[in-house]
Amino acid sequence: MGRYHIKCHVVKKDLVKVLSGSDKGKTGEVLSVYPKTRTAIVKGINIKSKCIKPSQEGAGRVEKKEFPIRLEKLMVIDPSTQQPCRTGRRRGENGKLQRYFKKKSINKEKSI
Repeated sequence: MGRYHIKCHVVKKDLVKVLSGSDKGKTGEVLSVYPKTRTAIVKGINIKSKCIKPSQEGAGRVEKKEFPIRLEKLMVIDPSTQQPCRTGRRRGENGKLQRYFKKKSINKEKSI
């Protein structure tokens, strides 16, 4: 299997809204993105309990932590309008791909 770049519409530190599932309608900041599995970890979203076995360092415990959520369930929030918006990619003046919001084509956000 060769190396290749997998396209993601969500990047780290984006503010996103959840479109479906038990956390539908909630918003949070993206902590990390996993392109190969098409998932991301979002702060405060998809929180589950994880049991930690007792060890020599300490007793066992139950931790609540964020688990990955599918990228298809997330939509990026436009910083200028604070509304969820679809994103696109196009070449900028310097030749690099830049992400833009489709509702307002003037607003360019980050170079990829």
